[in-house]
Amino acid sequence: MRAPSTDLPIVIVDASVVAGQTTILNRLTLTFSAGAPSVLIGPNGSGKTTLLRAAMGLIPLTRGRITWAGREEAAPERRAIVFQRPAMLRRSTGGNVRYALAAAGVPRAKRHERAAELLKLVGLEGLARRPARRLSGGEQQRLALARALARDPALLFLDEPTASLDPAAIKAIEDIIRSISARGVKVIMSTHDLGQARRLAGDVTLLHRGRLIEQAPADEFFSAPRTQEGAKFIAGELLV
Repeated sequence: MRAPSTDLPIVIVDASVVAGQTTILNRLTLTFSAGAPSVLIGPNGSGKTTLLRAAMGLIPLTRGRITWAGREEAAPERRAIVFQRPAMLRRSTGGNVRYALAAAGVPRAKRHERAAELLKLVGLEGLARRPARRLSGGEQQRLALARALARDPALLFLDEPTASLDPAAIKAIEDIIRSISARGVKVIMSTHDLGQARRLAGDVTLLHRGRLIEQAPADEFFSAPRTQEGAKFIAGELLV
């Protein structure tokens, strides 16, 4: 992986996403800086996935703007996203990664070696020949991470990467996220798991009904939330 991104901080200003009569994101203003993973939390329907997709450039803002290191005219190229339920190509595990490397423009002569490196990074080196669709849910999510890393991203967006996985699979994914972050890749991820947010987050962003409720360093958020909604969410109370 190359040097950390020069496209940080990501600054989102007065950002809204409206679909028909539904406001999905409601005038968000927040910043994501270099460092440990930034974790988005909030109830279902709070706007976490939409925010990740907008930051990735997959959906347009209805209003507002996003800048990368002060630049608005062009989004950074070195970014990737892993969805909650990634699709597996009808290829082997290694073939999935080599396909991603080809799409990223990696020369054919380097793809086999690079694919082996990525599979080792995510703990799938022994499964290179297995059909990807025969992998377990946790293994498929690790393969999705390897494919995303084929783009050599400086920004990696993860949408609830451990949803519905068992504890062993969750630990494996979290270990990979820590390794990726330690290599200088900025990870911005959503989760419904407060324990995971405590374990991984450098900073926490709480959303509710498309609004920004609170953004703070993780230790401050969990020890002394600044909002009533934050305190309720940490306590396990429903936000309505």
